[in-house]
Amino acid sequence: MKRRDWNTFLQYLKNHKPPLTLARCSGAHVIEFLKYLDQFGKTKVHNQGCNYFGHPNPPAPCACPLKQAWGSLDALIGRLRAAYEENGGRPESNPFGARAVRIYLREVREGQAKARGIPYEKKKRKRPPVPAAPPAEGGGGDGASGSGAAAVAGERSGSGGGGAGPS
Repeated sequence: MKRRDWNTFLQYLKNHKPPLTLARCSGAHVIEFLKYLDQFGKTKVHNQGCNYFGHPNPPAPCACPLKQAWGSLDALIGRLRAAYEENGGRPESNPFGARAVRIYLREVREGQAKARGIPYEKKKRKRPPVPAAPPAEGGGGDGASGSGAAAVAGERSGSGGGGAGPS
């Protein structure tokens, strides 16, 4: 997949007017490429004037354009970014990692979310709950047995492991 994406981008540069070399390619050219890809998209993105703007499941067809879905563009940029470096490009000059490209992708995501009435909220990672340590056998459960239960509890509470060693 990555090779095909890379070859497609190189072909785009070759067909560009005037033709571009990879060395002269910038974030602006990458954005131009992403916009060019919209003509092959399959995601209906409603314009603000459309009656279905903000409706995730419109009841009837409309004349709004089909575009590339944000997730597809985001994944493509990730693959191209890796391919650029695999093909000898320096990470600091990678046009796929340019700030302008990140901003463009964010605008596409937000615009598509509004057009479809679906909020894209950054997913917060939920940490799996840590099961409580079973009481130590035969110990009175005071934590003084040196079993490490106090250190684990200290890590969980974020106390920095206070009092685990001699003073």
